Amino acid sequence: MPPPGPADPVRALAAALLNLCGLGLGYALLRRWLPALGCVAATVALLLVALPADPDGVPAWALAGYGVLLLLAALDGARRGLRAGPAALPLRPVLAAALGLALLVVPAGGAYAYDGLRDDAVEDMLLDRLAAADALVERAAREDFGRAEPTYRSALARYRALTEDHPGSRAAHRVHDSLGAYYRAVAAPYRGKDRCAAVAPLEHLRTVPDTIDRSVLGALAAWPDTRLATALLDCGTGKLGTAESDGKGGELGELLRTFPQSAQADRVEPALRAAVTRRTDGLDSGAPCTVTGELRRIGDTAKALPDPVPGRLRAPVAAAVRDGTYACGMDEFGDGKFGAARRTLAGFATAYRDDARRDRARQVATAAEIAEVRPAAGDRLPRAHAPGGARMELVVSNDGPDPVEILYTGPVTGRLTVGGCGSCSTYPSEAAGRSKACKASGRTYPKRTLRLPAGTYHFLHRPGGSGPAARSRAAGGSIQPGYTYTQCSYVVRAPGLGADL
Repeated sequence: MPPPGPADPVRALAAALLNLCGLGLGYALLRRWLPALGCVAATVALLLVALPADPDGVPAWALAGYGVLLLLAALDGARRGLRAGPAALPLRPVLAAALGLALLVVPAGGAYAYDGLRDDAVEDMLLDRLAAADALVERAAREDFGRAEPTYRSALARYRALTEDHPGSRAAHRVHDSLGAYYRAVAAPYRGKDRCAAVAPLEHLRTVPDTIDRSVLGALAAWPDTRLATALLDCGTGKLGTAESDGKGGELGELLRTFPQSAQADRVEPALRAAVTRRTDGLDSGAPCTVTGELRRIGDTAKALPDPVPGRLRAPVAAAVRDGTYACGMDEFGDGKFGAARRTLAGFATAYRDDARRDRARQVATAAEIAEVRPAAGDRLPRAHAPGGARMELVVSNDGPDPVEILYTGPVTGRLTVGGCGSCSTYPSEAAGRSKACKASGRTYPKRTLRLPAGTYHFLHRPGGSGPAARSRAAGGSIQPGYTYTQCSYVVRAPGLGADL
């Protein structure tokens, strides 16, 4: 080998710069082919690791290793070039250095290109995330909202992550369209005209602005409001009379409190009035008790609504309930439900003392109470007005220690109370009572006198006072013209048994 030439710093710089391009050209300049192939192999290995581009980029160990390798190749090329002999390629050192400097664009351009590929990979990943969130919405749309709500919220969290963590990405720009599909999926019951089922989903949609920024939602932020107001109105009015009050007015109360200025809120009071009128007109439909129960529930709903609705509806609802209560009691009597009729009509007479029907209600309540023990007394409604003609006396005496109330129905209906006999006692048997009651000489028995028109009557003797309670006793008989009648009330108490009047 010829002796090495003098040291050439320019050639050393050229070899170092050419090796920094990652293709081993500095070694090629010096005709060192094996190290040149090593550099090319290292670059190829890096490309195999880096491509296809991954959203996470090239592993740190690969970049660090490759960077150290390029630095060592550059230093080694400079060392070899500084002492290289005539074996170097016939290329002017200055030109080689300039070429090496120019070729530094290769690794820089590669890094830039790789960043672009990595950005594309990140965008693809984010689009995949968006598609996965959309798939969750599609799956949830096939289920009932109550079961699907956690799935909807999971999708919503993914949309939020895309808009907050990657606001400039293509996926983030498409979130608004996905949210439109989200809103349509959640509000499916509303489109299906199932207003009550639509309330909870639409209430959920009104909370979405708490999760997703309004700038992303745009017009979607207010999209549920009108629909929710309509659903609350339709659902609430549909439940009038059938649902028990929750103390807040149900869906109608929520409507008036949430959307007080809406057109739907203005329709609440007319809807309540229409419901009351419709049921009042239906009191003669054959089910007045059912209608009255509905009227009461409507009244309970109206009371729970925000002012001024309760004050405006109090009078019409109260009047309707009054009419319904009376009609219900009369209907119960006609159906043979004497106990229910007694309670209903007695309650009517107590609650509505100024009502013109109060006396009639008390009449029928009295007949119903007798009919509970003696069903024949309920074969027909008692006469509303007493007949004319002669009246016969019926004297009722009490041979019992406690007061007794006498209820009667027939051509006339009523009740009276005969005071207790302080010196009287009970009898051991009915036979003893029949033979001795009201017959003791020298004893004055409390008594009352009734003047009754002729006809068939049903009587009920009901014990009163503070003594031991006795069972009532009912009987029937006829009052005929030209006679005077007597009745004696006494108490039988057998050993080990209760008392009978």
